[in-house]
Amino acid sequence: MLDHVRRVEAMVGGLRDVITSVFEASNLLEQQRQGTITRQLAAWAAILAVPTAIAGIYGMNFENMPELKTSYGYFVVLGVIAALCALLYVRFKRAKWL
Repeated sequence: MLDHVRRVEAMVGGLRDVITSVFEASNLLEQQRQGTITRQLAAWAAILAVPTAIAGIYGMNFENMPELKTSYGYFVVLGVIAALCALLYVRFKRAKWL
């Protein structure tokens, strides 16, 4: 009888260890998934920060900005915004953040 109880106790202990390992593996996979999502959100936030910052500067209505007197200054600024956003996108893509 005592041998049977010890054998069942050992089996239960083994099953408990297996369940603990499964929960730990599941937890690690979830943390990895959340880390990936966090990196993607950080990359998109960085890309969107560029036009936000530039628009914030131009929204201050300074009078002594050199490109305000040119007829193509608006398009140059839009081109710079697009180029910086594209550069950030490519760099984050290469780093496998996106």
